[in-house]
Amino acid sequence: MIKPLIRKLGRFLDDCRGVSAVEFALIAPFMILLYLGSVEISLALSIDRKITSISSALADLVAQDDVITDDEMTDILNAGAVIVAPFDPTPLEIRITSVLMDGSNNVEVQWSDAIGMAPYSEGSTITIPSGVLERNRSVIMVEVDYQYDTMFGELGVSQFNISEIFYLRPRRSIVVSRG
Repeated sequence: MIKPLIRKLGRFLDDCRGVSAVEFALIAPFMILLYLGSVEISLALSIDRKITSISSALADLVAQDDVITDDEMTDILNAGAVIVAPFDPTPLEIRITSVLMDGSNNVEVQWSDAIGMAPYSEGSTITIPSGVLERNRSVIMVEVDYQYDTMFGELGVSQFNISEIFYLRPRRSIVVSRG
């Protein structure tokens, strides 16, 4: 009774049919995960480039003016949603701030507007990297945050934050005022 069983097992071990199917079943999940991961990284890099474009474009729009009205600021803030297209603009947060360094090296906020996050209060102090501001000069600071949701939530990588801060000096005046 044992000998026929051993013979059948021996024939089973010698049979090479289906080896490629077994190999495929073992390798396919890894290959699919690798493919989806590369697609996800590609999308994340595209969004990162969009966030960089938003911050530089909005800073440039503000820096080209000497007085920004409420209507202009609304249009500038809404331009971020247009630039981030075709990605979802819902998690997009933008803050545009005019920062001035006085003659005593005190750095304070002249004005700030935001969408999706709180603006800085006028007169508050903030930290700016050294070399960005000079005495009696101002800079336009644009902060952009985007919460990117991945397709790998079940694997523990559900989302990550993409952020950018861009500084640009006003072009037409020392300070860009709010009108």
